[in-house]
Amino acid sequence: MTQDELIWRIAGGSGDGIDTTSQNFTKALMRYGLHVYTHRHYPSRIRGGHTYVEVRASEAPVTSRGDGFNFLLALGDSFARNPSEGAVYGDEEKKPLFENLDELNEGGVIVYDTGVLDPDETRDLDERAEENDWHVYPVDLQSIARDHGRDVMRNTAGVGVTAALLDMPLDPIQELMSEAMGGDILEKNLDVLSDAHEYTNAEFDGAHDLRVPDHDHGEEQVLLSGSHGISYGAIDEGCRFVSGYPMTPWTDVFTIMSRELENIGGVAEQVEDEIAASMMAIGASHAGAKALSGSSGGGFSLMSESIGLAEMTETPLVLVEAQRAGPSTGMPTKTEQADLEFVLSTSQGDSSRVVFAPGNVKETYEQTRLAFELAYEYQLPAIVLYDDQLTGEFRNIPRSFFDREPNPDLGSVATEGELEDLPHDVGGRYERFRTDSDDAVNPRSLPGQRGGRFLATGNEHWPDGQIAEDTQNRIKQMNRRVSKINVVKDDLAERESTDTVIGDEDADLALLTWGSQKGVVEESVRRLTEQGVSIKSLSVSQMAPLRTDEIASFLEGVSNALVVEMNATSQFKNVLMREFGEYGALLESLLKYNGNPFEPAEIIEAVEIVQNGEDRDTLSETTLRPQVGDRA
Repeated sequence: MTQDELIWRIAGGSGDGIDTTSQNFTKALMRYGLHVYTHRHYPSRIRGGHTYVEVRASEAPVTSRGDGFNFLLALGDSFARNPSEGAVYGDEEKKPLFENLDELNEGGVIVYDTGVLDPDETRDLDERAEENDWHVYPVDLQSIARDHGRDVMRNTAGVGVTAALLDMPLDPIQELMSEAMGGDILEKNLDVLSDAHEYTNAEFDGAHDLRVPDHDHGEEQVLLSGSHGISYGAIDEGCRFVSGYPMTPWTDVFTIMSRELENIGGVAEQVEDEIAASMMAIGASHAGAKALSGSSGGGFSLMSESIGLAEMTETPLVLVEAQRAGPSTGMPTKTEQADLEFVLSTSQGDSSRVVFAPGNVKETYEQTRLAFELAYEYQLPAIVLYDDQLTGEFRNIPRSFFDREPNPDLGSVATEGELEDLPHDVGGRYERFRTDSDDAVNPRSLPGQRGGRFLATGNEHWPDGQIAEDTQNRIKQMNRRVSKINVVKDDLAERESTDTVIGDEDADLALLTWGSQKGVVEESVRRLTEQGVSIKSLSVSQMAPLRTDEIASFLEGVSNALVVEMNATSQFKNVLMREFGEYGALLESLLKYNGNPFEPAEIIEAVEIVQNGEDRDTLSETTLRPQVGDRA
């Protein structure tokens, strides 16, 4: 592709159909044979407010946002509450055009809707366009839409203009529209698309470098987000119960799970709050179902007590925590990685849990399946920790990736025959919590099983579940419960690592990251390597228990390591410092916490500053925090 890749941004108001239009255009690019990656930006308002979706497309696989973008389709905000500069939110009508210009690359293309954005009020655009060699195409998209139907069809007109300017055939777009619509609505949208395409070809010469080549994936692709990966991973691992309360961005997983479970005989319950959601999931798991619940930020905080109950009763529990910018309500539609320390330690007393933070859509699927397997085998909570970026990041994945066997197995559950040979108390209760075994995990019994009756309580208890405060029993029960994490660690050590290392293994300059920033860090390493820089990276997704031996081996011989994460308090670096204090002098933080994920150029710039010993305060959107004992 000329200029290497297309990074197309469609901007308008919430309610203007930006999300749907961008997904359809992304699918069209995917079907045209390109690798795609999306980034979604939207305000925390029901309707109105500047929103955009960015679509990156290339012949080569893409793993993150690009550096800026090179094609802007600005629809204007048709729901602008107060289109004036003095309004609280500024001139919202014009924001989709002017608020995006600072990130538009030189030589980029601008298409804007003159039906909403008055050309007389955009005159300062001409001067900026000349300075940056932008190619500007004003088109009355609103009129084209009105000729055939309603104003909302102007986004279809915008796609028609885009396709014409990129020399992209309409076939894949028309095919997708036909799959999504029918009848009169379909015909009107097809007419709008065609008219906009023909108008553009007739009126403009397309004197810019951006074009879309014909490419081929070689196998069928699907377009999915991290929310889809978590949902399908849970279902394929046998999950048939989900309970939750809507909260951005967890709502995506809850919605997908609710829809899919309805079709396969599962149960989805929307309840009154997050306490009820997590408690209901514990009840379903206790009864013998594979169950899922989750929330975001503040909602997940309400689940802390129930996590402790799952740990004390040794009931398998899988939770999803979808991070967003906090604290409190914070910026509920913006991404951040600031819940790590909370998720690792929430609950009461000494407790153990498994935590995965997948780095991309494929990992959301695989690690959700692994979370279920471990939770049900070792009878403890397992948490999948991701963030708003992964909910809005759609990527193409080969359909064959999901050709795997389902796993309905409930883990360590005793059969009635096995229960006959297991110890019971004098009253006939199964000693579910026995401490005289060499195993940290005792097999569960399910309600209704002959010989499986026991008590389940949040209090400390005797082997049969009755409440106990005996000191020696307490020590034995605690030792057995906390030792589970060592058993889990040994199990995971025998499996393929979920953490990823790339780059020059002998490099003395390193990047470390966790969760969703994996893709952007790895792209940065590849680009720096092409520039002749010796560098490597480690992307961690197994957050608890950590693969300490692998991390220590990675840090061995490194003289400087940048820890890249999206929060203001260096949370992953703090975790590393607790586990690897001897490497503290090597670790420096690269942080971003403005609500947007990293771009590769930002990481590359920080690496160059560190290499050259330059002033760290020159960074505008990111922050470099010095190493321990180094305040230079």
